[in-house]
Amino acid sequence: MNSTEGNLNAGDLRFGIVVSKFNEFVTGRLEAAALETLKENGAPEDNIHVVRVPGAFEIPLVARQLAQSKQFDAVICLGAVIRGETPHFDFISAEMSRGIAQASLDSGIPVVFGVLTTNSAEEALARAGTTEVNRGAEAACTAIEMATLMKGLHDINRKPTGFRHV
Repeated sequence: MNSTEGNLNAGDLRFGIVVSKFNEFVTGRLEAAALETLKENGAPEDNIHVVRVPGAFEIPLVARQLAQSKQFDAVICLGAVIRGETPHFDFISAEMSRGIAQASLDSGIPVVFGVLTTNSAEEALARAGTTEVNRGAEAACTAIEMATLMKGLHDINRKPTGFRHV
């Protein structure tokens, strides 16, 4: 049996990070943990490009642009949507999630969902705390693993299979 999986070696990978400025008291922590995790796993600082957008709704458009540029092996999306008193939370969360998934599917590049959708600021801060409990760090690990996995799959697609076509 053959098996393919990614790893956490970011040494030769390039990353785009899209960060929402809205709720920056949370997104700043997500960004810092993502950057730290990428660097700890070998990503050179020159191979990381951060783009800041006004809010979570704007993340998918920029993520799609970065992914389609083919300049990055993975794109990490970071934001925090905190429930309020109106249905705004539901609309923003749904469209942002859909857009991030579509950006990945359209480009063939891993576009990683690192956006918190929480009921309160306290919940958001709890998920953006230390590196052990930080969704930004988790998103960075996912991006590294998916980028290395996709490279592995690309290599498989280029190798002869041993099957002869008649």
